[in-house]
Amino acid sequence: MTPLLDTINSPEDLRKLSREQLPQLADELREFLIESVSKTGGHLSSNLGTVELTIALHAVFNTPQDKLVWDVGHQTYVHKILTGRRAAMARLRMHGGIAGFPKRDESPYDTFGTGHSSTSISAALGMAAAAKLRGSDERAVAIIGDGAMTGGMAFEALNNAGAMDANLMVILNDNDMSISRPVGALNNYLAKLMSGRFYAAMRRGSEKMLKGMPPVLEFAKRTEEHIKGMVIPGTMFEEFGFNYIGPIDGHDLNVLIDTLNNIRKLEGPQFLHIVTQKGKGYALAEEDCLLYHGVSRFDRTSGIIPKPAPHRTFTQIFGAWLCDMAAADNRLVAITPAMCEGSGMTEFSEKYPDRYFDVGIAEQHALTFAAGMACEGSKPVVAIYSTFLQRAYDQLIHDVAIQNLPVMLAIDRGGLVGADGATHAGSFDLSFLRSIPNMTVMAPADENECRQMLTTAYRMDSPTAVRYPRGTGPGVQVAKELTALEVGKGEIRRNGIGVAILSFGTMLAPALEAAERLNATVANMRFVKPLDAELVLKLAREHMLLVTVEENTVQGGAGSAVAECLAQHGVKVSMLHLGLPDRFVEQGEHALLLADCGLDAAGIESSVRKVHVSAQGDNPTKLVGDCL
Repeated sequence: MTPLLDTINSPEDLRKLSREQLPQLADELREFLIESVSKTGGHLSSNLGTVELTIALHAVFNTPQDKLVWDVGHQTYVHKILTGRRAAMARLRMHGGIAGFPKRDESPYDTFGTGHSSTSISAALGMAAAAKLRGSDERAVAIIGDGAMTGGMAFEALNNAGAMDANLMVILNDNDMSISRPVGALNNYLAKLMSGRFYAAMRRGSEKMLKGMPPVLEFAKRTEEHIKGMVIPGTMFEEFGFNYIGPIDGHDLNVLIDTLNNIRKLEGPQFLHIVTQKGKGYALAEEDCLLYHGVSRFDRTSGIIPKPAPHRTFTQIFGAWLCDMAAADNRLVAITPAMCEGSGMTEFSEKYPDRYFDVGIAEQHALTFAAGMACEGSKPVVAIYSTFLQRAYDQLIHDVAIQNLPVMLAIDRGGLVGADGATHAGSFDLSFLRSIPNMTVMAPADENECRQMLTTAYRMDSPTAVRYPRGTGPGVQVAKELTALEVGKGEIRRNGIGVAILSFGTMLAPALEAAERLNATVANMRFVKPLDAELVLKLAREHMLLVTVEENTVQGGAGSAVAECLAQHGVKVSMLHLGLPDRFVEQGEHALLLADCGLDAAGIESSVRKVHVSAQGDNPTKLVGDCL
């Protein structure tokens, strides 16, 4: 017997199935997901939790004419499978394969590219408003998780949507029971009832009839809100101007389809609250949905088989340092925008719960909250991914830097991040940080230097940032002491002739390897700001070519700082800037991506050899590597 899933190549095929066949399709999808992700890695728990919802959405709505916007997008694997990309799942998140998030140029069903949280309602509202201007009856649906509702942007969009008459539907996927009481038959029945045309027509008719009797109308509205508030937790969303429906069981296909069919016929902003279970259908993920949220390849029978890392990761170095520094200074407080585990803060949160603050997916708030604590004598350490720091740029300037407050940024995932791709890469932080007055910016070359820089940054009385990559370093032993570095000072790591390579961050290892074959000098610059101008000028006087290497976009990055320093001092020397290209680098293995950008040892060597420098250093020019 041919599996149902093998017959589904588009939502049109799905819509041909009978209602009775859909539970079988859900079972087959879960089986496919577990098998597929066990071989590729990826987000498992969230996708297992949205199987029935995805089926119901594509069964009811006329996609892609009706628009589905998935918040973050890490729960869209079933969506990809049902929209013609089942075979492509074999190369999920790989170089040249499909992305782990929605991507507009990948499929017409991916109506909006996502990767960061809390954007879906804004985007879907924009689509709904555009449809209204065109006179179209197309629907726009935002699917947002309860975690993403902690982001202020989601509430900005709700506030705006409630004041508009666009046909927007917001689905809240509540998978932690964090908003609702347990779901049962009564809630399902009420949701069906309140999403029906009779209820909506009765409500509109009553309002028209009672408009001539304002006191009675107000009493009726208050009575309705009170009754609804007793059985469903929707008062807040009603206040935003939405018609709230739910909560309903997000794994009951009949209830989902009936409710969605009813809502699709209603006009104006609609809010559907569903409750799902992350990891549903895979016992190990049900027991520990966090562990199986994002996984590497694993044995589906025994669970994840972790590959032991040869060295400690930079994230682990930070986590250990955080606990050590907290023991040494009770002023230290640690803040994270919902990335406790990812940022290595679990041990700290357990040891120092009163000094640990998870502010939710609210990067802007995290920075200003830290600034407020700094004003009152605390020493805040904000652990944040580079890609998420982008969302708090205004707060970093306006609330931290202008006031010169001692807020320390521990920036994880600096540079390329591999399988998560362009939406999560930390490609721009050196550029946007070094342009801010009062900031000190450091990039460690190895594990021990990371610990030293964290200590250096913490002990300064001004805004600081330590930027380190995802994964492991070269394996340098980490000292136990909390030792600081001299601010703004780099070091020579190899002496050579003719060419000097100025390395920033973990580019030191490939730079040293290339330098051995080039007989070049190598400087570990350590500080992006303040730059070691004395070292830069010395290298410029003694070499014909300066090569800057960084895992950051060339535009405005550390190499630009070197060029600005030389120009300021009137020094002319040939230069070659190597870094990330002026394009968004897609997903793939980190080492492969670096090689593609010319940032491995072979690429650095090749770029240097292609550059012609006159023996006397005459007519120097500013040169850029071929990776651009």
